[in-house]
Amino acid sequence: MRITVSGSPGSGTTSLARYLAEKHGLRAISAGEMFRTLAKERGVSLAEFGTLAESDPAVDKLIDARQKETAEAEDDIVAEGRLSGWMVANADLRIWLSASIDCRTVRISSRDGEGEDEARRHTEERQACERGRYLSYYNIDIDDLSVYDLVLSSERWDVDGLGAIVDAAIASLHE
Repeated sequence: MRITVSGSPGSGTTSLARYLAEKHGLRAISAGEMFRTLAKERGVSLAEFGTLAESDPAVDKLIDARQKETAEAEDDIVAEGRLSGWMVANADLRIWLSASIDCRTVRISSRDGEGEDEARRHTEERQACERGRYLSYYNIDIDDLSVYDLVLSSERWDVDGLGAIVDAAIASLHE
C-alpha cells in the first residue's frame, strides 16, 4: 500500500503520516523533514531556505525526485509532503489535509516557538513561494485538489479522528 499525505504548512500532515505509519506498519518518508533538515544544515530559517530554493530549482527537484523514487519503488509506504499526491504516480490513496490560516498559524507558532504574527507572516510567505515554485518547475497548481481521494479538515478532526476516517478508507480498498 502506498499512501500520500499532503496539505498546507501546519495542517497536520506529519502527524497523520506518523499515525498511519505506526497503525499500518508503513515506512514514513517526509519531504518537509528533508527540507527542514537541509535548512538547518545550512543554518537558515525555513523562509530563507525557501527563498534559496526559489532561486535554485535543484533544491526542490532533489527532494521531490528522492521522495518520488523511494515512494514509487517501495511497498508499504506513506509519503508526506506538499506535492506527494501529485508526484507519486502509483499511490493507492491520496489525502489532502486542510485547515484555516488562523488554525495553522497557532500550530506553527507553538511548534516553532515564534509569535503568532511572525508565524503567520512566515507561513504566508512560504505558501506564496512554494506555489510559485511548483507552478514554475512542474506546472502544478497546489490549490488544485482534483488528484486527491480524500480532502479532510484537520481543524474539525484531531489526528485520531482523521486516522479513523483514513483507516475506514484503507479498509474499503482491501475489500
